[in-house]
Formats: sequence, structure tokens, C-alpha cells
Amino acid sequence: MAHHGETSPPRSYAQWIRRTLRRVRAERTLLVSLFESSVPEPREMLRALVAEGFGQTITSRYASAFAGGNPFVVEQLMNRYRVDADRLLCTTGATGALSLIYRALLKPGDRVLIETPAFDLFDTIARSYGHEVDHFRRSGARFTIDPEEVAARIGPDTKLIVLSDLHNPSGMRTDPTVIAEIGRIAAARGVTVVVDEVYRDYADDAAEATPSVHLSPSIVTISSLTKIYGLSTLRCGWIVAAPEVMRTIRALNDEVEFGVSNLAHAVAAMVLERRNRFDAYSAGIVRRGRPVIEAYHAHWRANGLVDGELPDFGCIAFPRLIGIDDTDAFSDWIAARGAVVVAPGSYFGAPGHVRIGFGLEPTALEYGLQALTDGMKTYRDRSARPAPVAVHD
Repeated sequence: MAHHGETSPPRSYAQWIRRTLRRVRAERTLLVSLFESSVPEPREMLRALVAEGFGQTITSRYASAFAGGNPFVVEQLMNRYRVDADRLLCTTGATGALSLIYRALLKPGDRVLIETPAFDLFDTIARSYGHEVDHFRRSGARFTIDPEEVAARIGPDTKLIVLSDLHNPSGMRTDPTVIAEIGRIAAARGVTVVVDEVYRDYADDAAEATPSVHLSPSIVTISSLTKIYGLSTLRCGWIVAAPEVMRTIRALNDEVEFGVSNLAHAVAAMVLERRNRFDAYSAGIVRRGRPVIEAYHAHWRANGLVDGELPDFGCIAFPRLIGIDDTDAFSDWIAARGAVVVAPGSYFGAPGHVRIGFGLEPTALEYGLQALTDGMKTYRDRSARPAPVAVHD
């Protein structure tokens, strides 16, 4: 649905969201944003942290991030991943991390093998640098990966494999033994595996589990503060890799990176040093929201509105809508009604699905899911109704 001169359909998820939000704001419609894929930004906690660090004096955590990253962020990440500093690189968000990896590890003619469904920026960034993309499929109710299929899809020009854990858009967890096997296959073929772990800390045992980067020297991990804490404003991401891989990435970073913010990463250091406080915030949001999404999901399943399972962790779900094949049109329609915004599955490579973010406080979540339920029923009934027959005098 075009609006205000926009005639062509959006080519990416980011374009779709921006277009939808512009339309909603222009029309001042009331809605709940179920497209959000993280917990809400903890504004009061952020305000208190900034006041603490930049009130009467300036915190010692305000240090240059230019040469080797903010040293206090680096220290926290060294402890978290149990690695030395030479295996860590701070970046401007996880997107900046992935972009840097593509530029550092790929040359003209190299191909990238990416999971599907997937966060569309995995593809978009690769293609923007001129690289062809191949896919392996996550399948079944829990979007599992078959390492044999991954092996079969690796071609002579494949140099990177990209996947996410927890999986975006489904929120499902990948068995660590599967990631380790993909790492073994990749190492044997001279291929690097990038595991996007921006949702990983939602898993209950994430603190104790072995980080993917330790499962194989061919695995590179990227993450950030955006999805787990809702702190996209800090643009604090990182890469963890084996020393020889990191040397190549760091060499390019030293040539081209000028964007890491001293101020933002100083605040990020303070967040990481108070991680328990922010973990409690995120866990509380998800704990209060999960019974709400579980109740609605059970209702949808019982009434034949959706197919699929809820993930065990995190704040996103990716059901398939039954009787609504064109979820692009449905998502536009329900947003235009001023009810709710959900992300169409086509932008993740899965038409017929929608991604739902349920990291909201229960009242807003209840309102949004009820509006979504009513919308699914109305739209499906409306689509199933036969068109009126024209009568000619």
C-alpha cells in the first residue's frame, strides 16, 4: 500500500517499517508496535546512569574508544567470553560488526551462505558489497538446521556462513552441537561461520553455556546491547573471533573505522558493569509478557488462526497465519486500521508468517494481541467472502 507518493513496495524490512511508521504518524492512528524485536528502551535506568556518570563529575569510564575500544567495555567482554583482548573488537552495533566482517573477510567473487528465514540485513549487506548469496533452510516447527544440508550448499566460492542464535525471526534456540558441527564442516572447507548472538542472553543458561566462538576456531561471534537491553541508542556491538581471524578484521577496522562513540561506549561500560540490574529489567519484561503471549497463542492454535510453536526464550515469535497467505497485505491492512503493527514474514524469507515482538508490559501487550486476534479473524473472513456479482440492466 503506497502512501504520500510512495508507489513501489519496500525492498527491505527497514524500508517497510519506516514507511509504515511515517503513514501511522501522518494519520495519527492509535496502535501497538508488535514489530519491536527487543524489550523497550529502559529510559529511566538510562537517565539515572547518565546522571551518575555525568552529573557532578565525568565518570572514569569516559575514555577513548578509537584505538582499541573503550577499555572498560573490553574488560567486561573479556570476562564474559573468557578471551584475551586480542580476540575482541568493539564496533558501532552488531550491524556495524557484520558489515566490517563482510568487508574484511570477503573478496570479489566470494559468496555468502545464509540461513533462511533470516534477518534480511544478512543478505542486504552482502549484496550491497557485490557478493552473491546462497541459502540453507531452517525447517520444522522449531526452525532447526540440518548440518548436512549446510555442507551440501557450500560451493567452491563460499567463504562465509551466517546464522543467528537465538534465531531471528523465530526466537528458537539452535542446539550447540549443531553449531559445533557446522563449525567443523566450515573449518574443513576453509570457510568462516558468523553467529549473530544478539538474542542469546535471553536463554536461561546463557551465562553458563559455552559461547559459540569457543565451539570452533572457524566461528566468529557478533553481539550488542540492542536486543537484550533495548539499548540501540548506545550503538555498542562487538566481534569475538580466533586471533588469526581477528587480525584480518582488525587490520581493516584500523583503516576505516572512525565512528565508535566515546560517549555511548562509556555509558555502555557502565551498563555492562551493572549487568545484573539490566538483566533483571529484561527478564522482568519477558516474565510478565510470556503468560500473555502463551494464552493468545493457545487461543490462536485452538481456533485455527496460526500454526507453529512459541520459542522457549526471548521476546519474539514467528507464527504462520492460517488462511492469510499474503501477510504483506495483511500487515499493511491492520496497521492502516490503527490497531497494531506486525512484521511481514516475506522480509525474512517466509511469506505467510509474521514476526511478533512480545517484550512489552502486559497491558499494552494484551491490547495489541487482542487487536491482532480481531484483525486476523476479520481479515480472513473478509478474504473468504465471495466477491459480489455484477448485475447488468
